[in-house]
Amino acid sequence: MSAKSIREFHGKQLVSKHLAEYSAGQHDLESRVVQITASSLEDVAAVEAANPWLLTTPLVVKPDQLIKRRGKAGLLAVNKTWPEVQEWIKARMGKEQKVEVVTGILDTFIVEPFVPHAPEDEYYVCINSNRDGEEFLFHHEGGVDVGDVDAKAVRLQVPIGDKTSAADIEKALLQKVPEERRAVLSGFLAALFDLYRDLNFVYMEINPLVVVGTRVTPLDMAAKIDETAAFLCGAKWGDIDFPAPFGRPEFPEEAHIKKLDGSTGASLKLTILNHSGRIWTMVAGGGASVVYADTISDYGFGAELANYGEYSGAPSESQTYEYARTILGLMTRTHHPEGKILIIGGGIANFTDVAATFTGIISALRQYADELREGNISIWVRRAGPNYQEGLRKMRAVGEELKIPIHVFGPETHITAVVPMALGLKSVDAPEFGDVPAPKPKNIVSKDAVAPPRASISDGAGSITSELTSAGSSPALLPTPAPAGARNRGQVENFTPATRAIVFGLQNRAVQGMLDFDYMCKRKRPSVAAMVFPFSGNHYVKFYWGLSETLIPVYTSTAEAVKRHKDASVLVNFSSFRSVYETTMDALQFSSQIRTIAIIAEGVPESQTRSIIKEADARGVGLIGPATVGGIKPGCMRIGNTGGMLDNIVMSKLYRPGSVAYVSKSGGMSNELNNIIARASDGVYEGVAIGGDRYPGTRFIDHLLRYNDDPNVKMMVLLGEVGGVDEYEVCAALESGRISKPLVAWCIGTCASIFPFEVQFGHAGACARGQGESAADKNTAMAKAGAVVPTSFDDFPKKIAEVYEELKSSGVITPREEPPEPKVPMDYTWARRLGLVRKPANFISTISDDRGDELCYAGMPISEVFSEKIGLGGVVSLLWFRRRLPDYATTFIEMILMVTADHGPAVSGAHNTIVAARAGKDLVSALCSGLLTIGPRFGGALDKAAEMFTQGSDSGMSAAAFVKAMRNKNQLIMGIGHRIKSLSNPDMRVTIIKEYAQAHFKNNKVLDFALSVEQETTKKKETLILNVDGCIAACFVDMLRSCGAFSQEEADELIANGCLNGLFVLGRSVGFIGHFLDQKRLKQPLYRHPWDDISYIVGDM
Repeated sequence: MSAKSIREFHGKQLVSKHLAEYSAGQHDLESRVVQITASSLEDVAAVEAANPWLLTTPLVVKPDQLIKRRGKAGLLAVNKTWPEVQEWIKARMGKEQKVEVVTGILDTFIVEPFVPHAPEDEYYVCINSNRDGEEFLFHHEGGVDVGDVDAKAVRLQVPIGDKTSAADIEKALLQKVPEERRAVLSGFLAALFDLYRDLNFVYMEINPLVVVGTRVTPLDMAAKIDETAAFLCGAKWGDIDFPAPFGRPEFPEEAHIKKLDGSTGASLKLTILNHSGRIWTMVAGGGASVVYADTISDYGFGAELANYGEYSGAPSESQTYEYARTILGLMTRTHHPEGKILIIGGGIANFTDVAATFTGIISALRQYADELREGNISIWVRRAGPNYQEGLRKMRAVGEELKIPIHVFGPETHITAVVPMALGLKSVDAPEFGDVPAPKPKNIVSKDAVAPPRASISDGAGSITSELTSAGSSPALLPTPAPAGARNRGQVENFTPATRAIVFGLQNRAVQGMLDFDYMCKRKRPSVAAMVFPFSGNHYVKFYWGLSETLIPVYTSTAEAVKRHKDASVLVNFSSFRSVYETTMDALQFSSQIRTIAIIAEGVPESQTRSIIKEADARGVGLIGPATVGGIKPGCMRIGNTGGMLDNIVMSKLYRPGSVAYVSKSGGMSNELNNIIARASDGVYEGVAIGGDRYPGTRFIDHLLRYNDDPNVKMMVLLGEVGGVDEYEVCAALESGRISKPLVAWCIGTCASIFPFEVQFGHAGACARGQGESAADKNTAMAKAGAVVPTSFDDFPKKIAEVYEELKSSGVITPREEPPEPKVPMDYTWARRLGLVRKPANFISTISDDRGDELCYAGMPISEVFSEKIGLGGVVSLLWFRRRLPDYATTFIEMILMVTADHGPAVSGAHNTIVAARAGKDLVSALCSGLLTIGPRFGGALDKAAEMFTQGSDSGMSAAAFVKAMRNKNQLIMGIGHRIKSLSNPDMRVTIIKEYAQAHFKNNKVLDFALSVEQETTKKKETLILNVDGCIAACFVDMLRSCGAFSQEEADELIANGCLNGLFVLGRSVGFIGHFLDQKRLKQPLYRHPWDDISYIVGDM
């Protein structure tokens, strides 16, 4: 969704703000313009304070909601005072207004100064971007009665990369403008053009453009900008919004999904068409979402279609849940007397785990189960792709569980076949998933597709011979000539079993998929020669090659990869939309070797795409994309994830060539075409998804001409879509006879005609911007030119089968026996995900889980850790004890950490830390140096003290008997004794801990025993008090035993496992780190112990 309409207010603001910069200060624009909404009318004084000119200037007011021909609709007031403007707006604010066939609510207005002028002062100007550059349309008479500007206007095309001057503009456009105005008008237009390009506008129409004296003023402006260019010029755009078309107010749920979409790498789109409609869709994939809307419309239910949208790009379970929850919430708000229909559809996914996304949808279905039953809602599911069997099984099971009618279909059912069944127009004539085994595609291939010749592959040092297939296995290919009638633009090469590629980006999954496909096709060498990743040194990555393994080199630059792999002629570019321009332009410098580049990224700014295309055409390099999944040539090579998982490769017979070659806009639908063609014919010979952007690197005609000139191709298939005019090149080639083979063609997006407002479909290019760009217009034109065009996409497979059968009947295609299906080992990770294998884990963890959308501590999501404010003590309780302890217990844990954090620099642990820090060691090393001193004599007394006091308390002996027993064993009582503190001079740390425990713990049995022991030991010496270690130990045992979270046995086990010493280590680490930072801050030198503090005894002992 690249080109987005903006409000007139924002368009004029952008021009006003930046025009002086682009005209070197010679032109500026009226900057006095204000936007009025309902909230503005509530505080008119604030509006007047910010815009005092409103009180003294004659004004113009009009709605600013993407409404065309406002003057003719009576939605324009001129030469009004500010009070009159307010009254005019109040009379219309929040009211319904019909404009031609569209009815909407007026809620946003623009107010600006009135510019007195004569009719002859008005001009018409439009700048519109196209594939080759920008085109000016200019007419010397502007205004509401300008008429057919396409027929009247003079034009100036400015190619990509070229500049235009005021002199060029004056010569080409202004010959009918009075001579005294030409200089000022041409200068203005030249600056406007530079601004237009630099700010990534894609369309700007000003009518009228008024010239009074030397002042140029746009009175009425309509503009679109390329939303994908936000990372390039968002700072110059500032705060702008993209309003919904007039007549289709944006729902809060749409804004919610838009926000969700902006926070993820997946694609989540939602447009509400009719919130009370009966038919709702939840479709995976941009192309698939359009064909479902088309089919619903084609069957006459377009008025009942409630929404349009898509989820794609492997959204997470939580994202899919949120998307599904939003749709179900909207759908169940109202009931329909006939019940409602939800179609959960999609094509055959390339890499999205269907079961994972369905898990999120199932969660939402459970949440809305009551509402779905009350609303008499039936659900129809059709999906395929990775792990689809498990996803469909779960979906069927949840229908039975919730007692909701859910009908489930897989890839054996045509993608839109569920629509007439759901609408009640056809009986359920296809077997549902799980009812019967799925039928297999036709087991036939072309007779003249015979074993391939041996191919010589250059490896730099010499040649090695590679045979694609063993005798009698897979059908192979006749020599393919270069396409005749080559034009002045880059051509994609014809892939062979020897074609090799360089992959830009560490896309290990895609590379493994390419290698698995190679292995299935019996290539002797991987199609991936190398990978490029600039952010690490040169290295190797290990991949599977069948059952064995192989290494693929990774380089830091394309230049090095090209230099080292002379046989690589294809670059598969997985760079992000932010960096793909630079990486592709860099790769084009090696056009003598790199002849084809596939650009996978979506969201590439149109200005960058067009520059790439121009450079590629100049160098004769063929482009596939941007916004593409790639392409596939059975028996030879595939690009990236094209064709999906291995089971789909086998199901669609993509491991050997058929007779049908296709070209598609949509990547997701290309996988569906593989399935359709495999079931309707002998299979795919080659397929390319050119990409969903408005300006694909190569067009339909480029690939169809290759196919037409290839003797291995017997028929062709084209799947286009609404938007753009590339299909008309195909029409011309059909009419001239340049395309002579049968072509079955269809453009999706026919449903656009039922909407009274403009709808942007899933792809950036899927929106009719001009005459002839509608799907219906293009389908009509292709049928007239001689293509075989069905009545709807639902009949597309039928037409392919009819043409194929005719070719078979006429002898053009002769069936032959299907070769055996190849076997490729499944990766362990995927096999385990499918539930096919199991193995014991090397590690077991029960305290945390980072696998989902949110980190969990003992099952508690990290967001709840913060929202419920459990603190550090709560985190310790979760991770150490796998329990959420009461607040008083977690507070006690934090108290322990605070009182044990430090005990001065003289103790052994702190001393060691300081010495290590002064020796120049890093923080971790110095910390370890201090921690290693913790043991029975320093800090480690806690565990032993807990053991002694617990055993004494549990034994039932008196404190006196306990002390006597320890004396008889000649054993010190851990936790008793202090260097200077006594009963009369207590340790405040002990007092704080003891009093807290006595106030909050349910039982203090061990503490009471320890205090009794203290009474006995202080009789001998006053400093033999219960020290901080002993107090913590006794209180901690009482806390564990009495908090209700543990049995006595569990509490004792925790103590025995060393958790008390762990608390000391954790607390004292705070102090050790403090000492390290202190020494670094003070820049203390290397420590050397003074010799006079050492007794040197060197004689005999």
